[in-house]
Amino acid sequence: MRKSLKTSITLATTGALVLGGAAFGISSAQASTPAIHTVSSSSKIPAPVASVPEVLGGSTAVKLDSGFTDALTALKLTPGVSGDATLADGSVSFPITAGSVTYWSPDGNYKPYVQGLLNHDDSGLTLKAGDTTVTLENFVVNPGSSKLYGDVLVNGKVAASNAFLFELWGGSLKPLQLEGDNAILTGTTVHVSEDAAGLLNKTFGTDAVKRGLLVGTATITAQIK
Repeated sequence: MRKSLKTSITLATTGALVLGGAAFGISSAQASTPAIHTVSSSSKIPAPVASVPEVLGGSTAVKLDSGFTDALTALKLTPGVSGDATLADGSVSFPITAGSVTYWSPDGNYKPYVQGLLNHDDSGLTLKAGDTTVTLENFVVNPGSSKLYGDVLVNGKVAASNAFLFELWGGSLKPLQLEGDNAILTGTTVHVSEDAAGLLNKTFGTDAVKRGLLVGTATITAQIK
């Protein structure tokens, strides 16, 4: 099992608002460490509205867009899953195995106002054509950079580790929902990154996969207590 990446954020206030209003589209950050920016050299980091030092479980599910599945059909690629992921009724779901998220007010001048990581170890998405299977797995969602990273395997052999695979766009994000022990955020759209498009095109001998191709709409269900 790959060692989970975790944030170093330990500020703990109430967890009920941890993902509220997250825009998933602010500034860049490395996958292994969420961005931390002071407002100015003389300013202190403001107190967050809420923080969950340890996400206890949940899942990230993506409802696959018909344009994406049609593109796979045209390329004669068959989607599937690896590890603990599931694919049913047009949605693929990946269990959250570790993570932590902190949220600042979007009305302030501290950006990015959502920081953290959500790990999805030992699960992934597969694309198969003939004797070639590409596996995208061990996803790490970084809301501060609006990026999703993961490992890439071709026929079981590692082709890239911690690669930038998908862009996360928050223009259609819906308000936070609280259901029992879970915080649910839906509406972020998932798009193929330039890196992933290049790798898939090279592997499958095509130029049809383009950066920005809409994969689907994500729903993050984070168990917060």
